[in-house]
Amino acid sequence: MSAHGLSVDPLWPRAGDWPPLGAGGADLTLIGIPTQETSLSPTGAGATPTAVRDALRRYSAFAPGADVGALCFADVGDVASPDRQEGRERARAAMAEASSRSRLTVAVGGDNSLTVPAALGSFGEDLGAAGLITLDAHHDLRDGSSNGSPVRELIEAGLDGRRIVQIGIADFANSAAYAQRAAGYGITVIPRDELHTRPLDDVMAEALEIAGAGGGPIHVDLDVDVCDRSVAPGCPASVPGGLAAWELRRFARLAGASPLVRSLDIAEVDATADAPDQRTVRLAALLVLDAAAGLASR
Repeated sequence: MSAHGLSVDPLWPRAGDWPPLGAGGADLTLIGIPTQETSLSPTGAGATPTAVRDALRRYSAFAPGADVGALCFADVGDVASPDRQEGRERARAAMAEASSRSRLTVAVGGDNSLTVPAALGSFGEDLGAAGLITLDAHHDLRDGSSNGSPVRELIEAGLDGRRIVQIGIADFANSAAYAQRAAGYGITVIPRDELHTRPLDDVMAEALEIAGAGGGPIHVDLDVDVCDRSVAPGCPASVPGGLAAWELRRFARLAGASPLVRSLDIAEVDATADAPDQRTVRLAALLVLDAAAGLASR
């Protein structure tokens, strides 16, 4: 048995336990941004990056058709106290450093407020040409600064709303005012119901085309509360009727496969509120690996 209580098999190497980011850079770099202090609902999402790292050890780095094992992985650890303005600046700087030396940077939260420093750090000077794709049940266009406002905050920072695509927006989880605000910003909205009748690959292809129209990098926000509550009980705002786990995993892989995507984040998982079988945290870990499989296929 390993130090983590897991079996050891030299023919079945485990994922995770990746080294620090070295001078030579990495294909995929993991960074924890454990935001939680400004969440609209009580959350222990700050515990999630550590929980996801633990869950990664339960999986291998093997995926048929994708040479994931050939990738160079790195883990730069967690940003300390990433909430509020000073913490966000630390998170933004850490994300910028990781992104400058990685083909794909994956930020694990934390609540959805992490999307602001994660995207801004990844975009850097390319913000004016950048794009954003969200997999989210919510528009995240609220006033103020919280996990309900990252998309509005990014637009106010200079991101063009016409290069934002929101996939999976749920019925009865938003308001007419915020739907109107999204339309006013020029955001493309693909609601959950539309995904019942369209191939996911086609939806993602459309999203990448729109978000990448400026010629700049794309950040993808994987808010796990877009999933059905049965598969994401550790997401306080998940609703019945959301995406299946395989659907979000497919979107993560498609994101990783696109050379337009520079970074992504995994948000809104509260590891302290998960089911006993850790299904939400384990899904978040698999999103990291699916993004890696996509990257390996580039």
